[in-house]
Amino acid sequence: MPDALTIAKTCAKYADEIQAEDIVVLDLRGISSLADYFVVCTATSLPHLKAVGRDIRHKTEEEIGEAPRSSEGEASSLWLVIDYVDVVVHVFHEEKRDLYAIEDLWSDAPHVPLDFLPERAEASSEENAS
Repeated sequence: MPDALTIAKTCAKYADEIQAEDIVVLDLRGISSLADYFVVCTATSLPHLKAVGRDIRHKTEEEIGEAPRSSEGEASSLWLVIDYVDVVVHVFHEEKRDLYAIEDLWSDAPHVPLDFLPERAEASSEENAS
């Protein structure tokens, strides 16, 4: 059975593979009893929102054998929530992410580094070149 960090990073990886934007994994351990991690990402259209949710659910289950306990929301609501018990994935349409401001609500939560994201890799390269 995969641990919560593995689930969170796997969900984030598949969000990235289907071109979700602004992917963030928040470490809520010791801060909240709701979950250990939140994965937050943005979709750019209704079909994209559906596809991001579908790929996260299906590919995470294929790769690590972890299926969500539940999924809530419809694409028309512009916000999908995929619940893996210790990991909660929030897929927002770009119009709703700022409105709900998950990162602001949990601003004291550290961000988990995601090495597969291009901007993170570029930032690391720039730091190493200094």
